[in-house]
Amino acid sequence: MTATALEPRAGRRCHNTLNPLHSVVYFSPEYDDMLSAIGLERGAMAYFAGRAAPLGAVTAGTVAATFYNFNHAVIAPVIPRAWELAAPAAVLDARLRIADAVLTRLLGADGIASAEIADAAVLALRAAEACTREARPLYAANAELPVPEQPHLALWHAATLLREHRGDGHLAALLATGLDGIEALVTHTATGKSFTPRFVQRSRGWSAEDWAAAQDRLRDRGLLDAEGELTERGMELRREVEAVTDRLDRAPYEYLGAEGVERLTVIAGGAVGRVLAGGGFPPKYFGKR
Repeated sequence: MTATALEPRAGRRCHNTLNPLHSVVYFSPEYDDMLSAIGLERGAMAYFAGRAAPLGAVTAGTVAATFYNFNHAVIAPVIPRAWELAAPAAVLDARLRIADAVLTRLLGADGIASAEIADAAVLALRAAEACTREARPLYAANAELPVPEQPHLALWHAATLLREHRGDGHLAALLATGLDGIEALVTHTATGKSFTPRFVQRSRGWSAEDWAAAQDRLRDRGLLDAEGELTERGMELRREVEAVTDRLDRAPYEYLGAEGVERLTVIAGGAVGRVLAGGGFPPKYFGKR
């Protein structure tokens, strides 16, 4: 392997390491506090509005389409009503202030001002230069936003771009393998590498009956066994989904190059370690059961 060759799963590892710096914002107490301060309701409204705001004042249908695994019935009561309470521009401004508050709290003033965070921001933004807009609505919408001047916020912005770029490609992979939104959740939680099924059902708006019906459909396809575990065929399908996602998301990391990817992964890993040590992610949401 040459010095510039990118190992097949290096992009996935880099994404998995960097993504918590983006997603920790949604788990923070600052998130609901600061969005409710501009008029939004806590919980579902704040979440959907905060993540969908780059798309503009969109409908519930647009959010359901771009988020994929949420029940439309849990979105419709709060979107588009959210935009009557706070315009998307106000939500975007608050979202950046939330990211500032959360990262400052978890990484510390010295951490966000470090040379490593500045280096990571440069690397992540460089990788994002190779992202593409075609069929990637959430990435494309975020790519229209200005890059913040402060390095830790520039890093959060870049992590958001890379997360939504991979996420949009992941949805294409799910669709191609015939998994609808709730079936994608059932198979993913069955891997034991995701949120707990109980948390997913509640947060995504699916009832126990919805979940059981999806399990039955997956059993009919030979993807799930009687105990709700993935069959070999089911595990192979999940591997296929991840492989297609990797292929669709390879360009940013190839563009950055192996050394840059490794450097970004190392820096992000150190920062995420501090985030975890600071309690950025409540442990009750994770684990198979």
